[in-house]
Amino acid sequence: MIAAILATAVLAVAATLACERRFPRVEWFFKPLASACFIALALSCGALDSDFGRWLLAGLALCMAGDVFLIAHHDKTFLAGLASFLLGHLLYVVAFMQLPLSLPAMLVSLVPALLLAVLSLRWLWPHLPAHMQSPVLAYIGVICSMLLMAGSTWGSGPGPWVLVGAWGFAISDLAVARNQFVSPGFANRLWGLPLYFGSQLLLAFSAGLAA
Repeated sequence: MIAAILATAVLAVAATLACERRFPRVEWFFKPLASACFIALALSCGALDSDFGRWLLAGLALCMAGDVFLIAHHDKTFLAGLASFLLGHLLYVVAFMQLPLSLPAMLVSLVPALLLAVLSLRWLWPHLPAHMQSPVLAYIGVICSMLLMAGSTWGSGPGPWVLVGAWGFAISDLAVARNQFVSPGFANRLWGLPLYFGSQLLLAFSAGLAA
């Protein structure tokens, strides 16, 4: 079952990228299908059997909504997608708090998380319209919190999967930001989309390691 879900996800992401330029409407089928794969993987791995898994599953569902909002490529739907992902990140924070946490691991994560936040803001700020500055600032703050909590799970069963998945998700957001505010182009999606979905699948898989 898991192998079939992963294969479907790979094919859906590849089809989304392959058809984007010539058949953009195809994205309305394949991108939600790829998102549904990380929901299905979490359920197959037993997400409903633990508090960690249930909170994580709720976060994944919000991220799936965000994926759909971003398909339209309009400012209003981008803001709706940003809000969905922000809430999804917050639910990930709550999910990670259900695991055994390590304060030393959190402190180790503090420097790279803050560095990513500061460098991202410094890079993006000159390109942000005035109405997007507050939402983007809030979003980066939530990402930083998620990365800190992900780091603090190190030592728990799901910890390595959570850490890699959270950082992959955060870095994939840079591709979205570059495409939206700095330099739009297919190259952003070419690396950002596989990284995003791969990271979500890692987080989904971690749901079965908490029991």
